[in-house]
Amino acid sequence: MPSRREELTRIAARLFAERGYQGTSLADLAEALGVAKPSLYHHIASKEDLLWEVAWEGAEAFHRGLDDLPADVAAIERIRLALRAHLAVVAGQLDVATVFVREWRYLEGERRERFVAERRRYEERVRELFREGVDGSELRTDLDVATAARLFLSAANWAYTWLRPDGDTDALADRFFAVLLDGMRGYATP
Repeated sequence: MPSRREELTRIAARLFAERGYQGTSLADLAEALGVAKPSLYHHIASKEDLLWEVAWEGAEAFHRGLDDLPADVAAIERIRLALRAHLAVVAGQLDVATVFVREWRYLEGERRERFVAERRRYEERVRELFREGVDGSELRTDLDVATAARLFLSAANWAYTWLRPDGDTDALADRFFAVLLDGMRGYATP
């Protein structure tokens, strides 16, 4: 059985995803938890504590997806598996993924800096997959890897707005992959 703090974090993820961070009050959180508003302070120091926990949980989930990629397969296969992993996080943790993509911008100070650095590290890991594909002659030699990674991340991140959690995310990821990679494979350019 989850602790009250864990329950509060799950409630915060759901409400932040549904209403937005700024659209969710401490009174909303207390009501959803079934406690008086002052009781929340037994569990948190601020609403931002909850935002931080949910956003960071998303960062960890997305990184775990990349951590689990096999090292002994071709770069383009790792890109396909990375897309599958990303969409699996979105479908499996829709509220958390929504906060990771959209609501993190309300973090402040050191937390914001740390979170932005972690998002950038994730983006760099995705860019590196494309770079490996170029270096291994699996992708066009003139491919702009930064743009390719942005396209990958844009498609995958915005899935929180339309993805059905009960859908086959592997099949969807494979369709995305086919569309994405068809324009990146092919001849090596001088």
